[in-house]
Order: sequence, then C-alpha cells, then structure tokens
Amino acid sequence: MTGEQLHPYDIVIGTGGLGTGTSLALEGNHTLGREESRTVRMLDVQDRCKLHIITHYIARLAPASLRVVPVGRVGNDVMGHSVVAELAAEGMDVTHVGVDESRPTLHSVCFGYPDGDGGNLTVGDSASSAVTSADIESAEALFAEHAGRGIALSAPEVTLDARVALLRSATRHGFLRFASFLSGEIRQAAADGVLDLVDVLSINIDEAAALSDHSAPADPQRAVDRACTDLRHANPNLRFCITAGRAGSWVWDGDTLHHQEPVTVEASNTAGAGDAHLGGLILGSAAGLDLVTANEVATALSALSVTSADTINTEIDHDLLARFARRRGLSGTDYLGTVVDGGAVAR
Repeated sequence: MTGEQLHPYDIVIGTGGLGTGTSLALEGNHTLGREESRTVRMLDVQDRCKLHIITHYIARLAPASLRVVPVGRVGNDVMGHSVVAELAAEGMDVTHVGVDESRPTLHSVCFGYPDGDGGNLTVGDSASSAVTSADIESAEALFAEHAGRGIALSAPEVTLDARVALLRSATRHGFLRFASFLSGEIRQAAADGVLDLVDVLSINIDEAAALSDHSAPADPQRAVDRACTDLRHANPNLRFCITAGRAGSWVWDGDTLHHQEPVTVEASNTAGAGDAHLGGLILGSAAGLDLVTANEVATALSALSVTSADTINTEIDHDLLARFARRRGLSGTDYLGTVVDGGAVAR
C-alpha cells in the first residue's frame, strides 16, 4: 500500500516492560571480580524499558486519533510515578498501568568497560514481572470496543503468559498483532505455537539465530535464511522483520525476502534502537503502508534514535523524521500524519 487507502486503525494496545535504568562506566578493562570494589562513573543517560520506548514513538508520531494504551505495572515509587507521568505527557491512556504496592518499578543497571564490552543487571522481582493475564483482561472491553480497528503489541519484560493473553484477546477481536521475543524465549515460543497468534514478528539477528539454537554467524544472511525457513514453517502466514545493525534489516512480506540497507549515523547510544525500529513498523502499518515501506520508516526512526545518548530520543518529531528520511532516500514518513476521514486521506 502507498498510503492512498488506510486501514482504519484507531487504537494500539500493548504490554511489555515499564521502568528505568542506570548506566555506569567502569574503570579498567579487566572483568569485575566476585568480591571486587571498582570505581565507576555514572553516565548522564535516561534509560527506559521496552514498552515505554516503543509506545513513545507511536504516540509522538502518529495522528492524535490513534489512541495508545500501555498495559503494565510500575511500583509505588519515584521511578514508577515518573514513568507514568512521561507516558501521560505523550498523550497515552495510562488507565491500565497499575501500581504494584509490593514490588519496585523495573530497573536495570548497565555497566560498560572502556573497550566497549559490558553487561546488564536487571531487577527480577519487579512490578513488570508481576504482570499477569488478569492485567490484560482488565482491557478486554477496549479490545471489544475497537474490534477490527486495533493494533496489538506484545513486547518482552513482562511474563510470557501476559503477552500470550494479549495476543489471544487481539486474535478474538481482529487486531493486527505485533510481537517481539528475547533470544532466551523465542525458540520455546515457536515450539509452543505462540507465533500462530502473531501477524508481524520483529526480532534482531541474535534472536533469529537463537530460533535455530545457533549463535549469530559472521554472515548475517545465513542466520536470516535459516530463520526465514524456521519461521515460515512455524506459521506460514507470519510476516517478519529481522534487524542486524550495520548489516541493515530484512523483511519477509509473505511472498519475498527484502533487504533494507542501513542508514549510517554518528551514534551516541545504540540501546533502544530495536525498540524504535518496532515502533516504526507499527507507525507505518497504522498509516496503511505495506511492511516493506513501513520498514523504511522504521529504518529512519531507529537510525535517528541512536543519535541521542538516551534510549528515547525526545527530540524526534514528525518534521525531523520526515526531513531525515528524505535526505536518506527513504519513503513512507510523509504518511505518518495521515488520518482516515470518511474513507479518504486527510492531513
């Protein structure tokens, strides 16, 4: 599709992790020891979790007529209140973001060595880890109200049971279903038939390799080809996007595997790029674009996102993204501001 006719999507309902993070720079390249104390430097980086990043870009860049509803939990703490305030400030409906009185808001500590290696420590018993199918059921009336006109988003950092519940609700009510899975869970998700509940899957090259129980090879095309075979076997109707950093991305549109060249930028922080990419896929799809063209929107958005030190580039608006995309020869962003008005496209 080219944006001439749009699907009348009027809502995005998504679940996934909501929380914050802290970034530390370690002194010295030797691996941190079990009983070692090490001097660190706290980096001035605003880190947010997956559902927050993805829905931020959708709410910021889509028409106001597209309602964005995150479903999740935060703790009754300063971080949780801040996250909810940020979601609301972007115009999201936070009615279904619950406050967990017994668990803290999801928080991670990212640490990096001077040579670029690093790791991540994440709070396990967080409010996000306690999201259940009951949280999803609280939004059932919204699914019914917007039957046939909604987009569902299933993102990591909440329980797989909750994400499956969201996909099942979306299936019952005719939503377009987007999902992503971590490397440690995608193989099981495929084996359990979860991919049967997904229309569009968005994963990175490591997650694609994990699907076949392999490490990502030096040649990303090999992992993509293997994943393409595995995913089409798991769900013949599945469409998907596989991102591979500097190697670009691949989209299977149900008929052909398309490669999208990457956009080279001076990156300040690549964290959150994959989530921005998924946000771009949803934005393009909501604007009525085919998945290949939506991936051009996603490529522009993810490239622009990494020019910020923060995991959400709050400088991005529709005009900035459109100018950036035009300079890089990417299409689709001009349609992001379109809405359906009596069946015709209005701007």
